[in-house]
Amino acid sequence: MSVRVLFLALMLPVMAFAQGFAGLGTDADGFTVPERGYAFEFPRDHGAHPDFRIEWWYLTANMEAKDGTPYGLQWTLFRSALEPEDREGWDSPQIWFAHAAVTTPEAHYVAERIARGGIGQAGVTDAPFEAWIDDWAMAGPSFEDMRLTASGAEFAYDMQLLAQGPLIFQGDRGYSVKSEEGQASYYYSQPFFDIDGVLTLPEGDVAVSGRAWLDREWSSQPLADNQTGWDWFSLSFDEGEKMMGFRLRQTDGAHFTAGTWITPDGETEAFENGVFNADPLETSDVDGREVPTAWRVTVPQKGVDITVRALNEQSWMDVNVPYWEGPVTLSGSHEGIGYLEMTGYE
Repeated sequence: MSVRVLFLALMLPVMAFAQGFAGLGTDADGFTVPERGYAFEFPRDHGAHPDFRIEWWYLTANMEAKDGTPYGLQWTLFRSALEPEDREGWDSPQIWFAHAAVTTPEAHYVAERIARGGIGQAGVTDAPFEAWIDDWAMAGPSFEDMRLTASGAEFAYDMQLLAQGPLIFQGDRGYSVKSEEGQASYYYSQPFFDIDGVLTLPEGDVAVSGRAWLDREWSSQPLADNQTGWDWFSLSFDEGEKMMGFRLRQTDGAHFTAGTWITPDGETEAFENGVFNADPLETSDVDGREVPTAWRVTVPQKGVDITVRALNEQSWMDVNVPYWEGPVTLSGSHEGIGYLEMTGYE
């Protein structure tokens, strides 16, 4: 197989991923689809689900150096399937790719890896937990206690993660609806990680510590035909509460929204469509694109009326499936920090 043919074979699922948000805008025929009432089982569900089309292990972190300088970190492993099964060797229909990033107030460093399944280059095991691609890894004796490593041309990091609270099930006990038509995913989070370690940047090593949020999600269903992208918020308030919320943008200008309110001890309240509201306040020119980098987020029933503002407006993920992702600060009715991901601004 020529290098060009091999590259195209590796990239086909990634191209499909780009054609519909999170790889869900493609035909789900033959793949398992989420059903309401699924009984999660751990550690099994920390591992891969090759009978579903798309899946990810998605970690973001807000951190500070000893001098108070804020930093953001991302580590994401994606699995995308050509067929709803797994096989050993180069015949495997499973494709893996990963993104890593570090954000500072002045810079945004990004790296990407792509791997074929079935040959040991990438994968996930549930017990002990390990998610890896090449020499990048999130691994430890359990899902609650892990080491996180990644590197790119201009950065590297070596971090320790330790969970301080329970898993959070988004939507209806982990069944997360994405449209009025009923498309859905399985979705749970671990938003209670403490994180500390060392960032290696062009100016040298920086010791950092802070809080991290890990999302786990998998599905096979296409999004609605009129949905063009999403804006996802993970927010941690200084008082101890947390909130996840997203809006899926539609071609008619309307939005489908959902979210979850999380108490400091891990109790949750799911938000139905329309309860979580996010409206752009300011846009920035990001590599020739107009991208919202300041938002008003409101949830009246929780007394939330905040401004969410990017730490670094230029947090563009210039990868094969480009998007915006970076740390944010919160002000208004609630103070705090968080992360924002935006897709479809191309």
